Amino acid sequence: MNSVLNLSSSPHARDSWTTRSVMLRVLLALAPASVLGVINYGLYALLILLLGVASAVATELIFDKIAHKPNTWTDGSAAVTGLLLALSLSPSVPVYIPVFGSVFAILVVKCCFGGLGKNFINPALAGRCFLLISFGRVMSTFKVDAVASATPIAEMMNGGEVNITEMFLGSSNAVIGSSILALLVGGLALWAFDIIHGQICFSVIGGFVLMMALFGGQGFDLKYLLAHLCGGGVIMGAFFMATDYVTSPVSRLGQTIYGILIGVLGGLFRLYGGTADAFSYSIIIGNLFTPLIDTYFVQKPYAYRARAVRLRSGDRRSFWQRIPKPVYVLTAITLIAGVALSGVFSMTKHTIEEQKRLKNAQSYSVVCPDAEEFEPDDEADDIIENLAGSWWGEDYGKSVIKEAMIAKGDDGKIVGYVVRVSTSDAYDGSLTLVVGTDPNGKVLGISFTELHETPGMGMRCGEAEFMDQFAGKEVDSFVLNKSAMSSGAANEIDTVSGASTSSGAVVKAVNAGLDFVRNVMMGGRES
Repeated sequence: MNSVLNLSSSPHARDSWTTRSVMLRVLLALAPASVLGVINYGLYALLILLLGVASAVATELIFDKIAHKPNTWTDGSAAVTGLLLALSLSPSVPVYIPVFGSVFAILVVKCCFGGLGKNFINPALAGRCFLLISFGRVMSTFKVDAVASATPIAEMMNGGEVNITEMFLGSSNAVIGSSILALLVGGLALWAFDIIHGQICFSVIGGFVLMMALFGGQGFDLKYLLAHLCGGGVIMGAFFMATDYVTSPVSRLGQTIYGILIGVLGGLFRLYGGTADAFSYSIIIGNLFTPLIDTYFVQKPYAYRARAVRLRSGDRRSFWQRIPKPVYVLTAITLIAGVALSGVFSMTKHTIEEQKRLKNAQSYSVVCPDAEEFEPDDEADDIIENLAGSWWGEDYGKSVIKEAMIAKGDDGKIVGYVVRVSTSDAYDGSLTLVVGTDPNGKVLGISFTELHETPGMGMRCGEAEFMDQFAGKEVDSFVLNKSAMSSGAANEIDTVSGASTSSGAVVKAVNAGLDFVRNVMMGGRES
């Protein structure tokens, strides 16, 4: 008789699932988003996905060989990291982007910290944040069918309208894995099979929605909340990033707190941040708080009875009685403040819009002083609506045409045109300006409606010395002169010293406005 005993510490819980089987199921859950991404964005998107996965697996394989470690690349975790990273990229990024991102995620974040189970932040998210910081301009460029445009969330942050149906299906201009339908199918399947924890994904979504509802200025407007929920990586982050076993808390209460923290930070960054990609940073910050959460919110051991422990200590208060009163007070203040702010915004919304309209009208008069009235142009309005926030042309950076008007004198004759242009190429975010021309396309002047650049540097673009360089010139386009010596050419604009990025953004925006005037207002260009 075999008398050998298998001894192990309690609890004696066993499960047939392995790392490889879990990762395989995650890959299958990501398959719908991958397939729809390729269908929507073409074979180049498939190339990006393959490069992301292959680079991640190859990096772990090579590291294992060099470090004389077991071949961990076969467990599927590297493939999941590479695929998640690739799905979070624009379908127009250069081929080196998924390679660099996957190598950084696996080599630096995972392998150098001891491999799977030892990394302190999610490798795929770390790789994406590395790319956003190192290749910001490339990562923020989205082109579909060679047409550059802003993402739906970026357009919303600039005050534009979005198509929620396209965002839900993944056919809008966004990252490869942007189909909310496909992500929900995969994410809910993982939750149903108990591979991911519902406490995390649903508390992330709940915290984000509550933050946007209380402080977004639109209250509990369903369309507004759905638009933000369907963009910016919220669903992918909630179901596939934040639920990473290694970087998320263990206890259920800890997971809930962790998820709410990520959701609230994501909403905060969305409302007051300068980029549409900030949800990645909120999950990274949540990862950093995981050890602290696990320290104070410990998973209950088997057979633990909290009530028995309290009664033994003489504490007979209920759960609600044990909560400190300041918690109730602060919670009430926060809710009242949020509801009050939303209510105030709703009541003053029309006043704010009227003030913006008057401010725009005033800027129109500045750049076209001979006009008595400004009338919309139906053809121009149709083109702007069809553009839906897309960047105008290939040579004007991230310039978006916001509005175009015909300037008329007191006799009803056309005395010029004005175009309002917004660009996110500026150093500290976006700026908006108005370009005024005469009926022949000669620039009468420019005026800023939004300028939030660095004081003493980029803000000098709003000074007359810089702005007056555009007035009175009839050129095809302007060129920025970054050198100290000027050639004296009519189309040359001297840069503001120490603010070449802001100066360049202004020049591109003015050129976009001129092109729109000549090809649409004066010529009849079709979108």
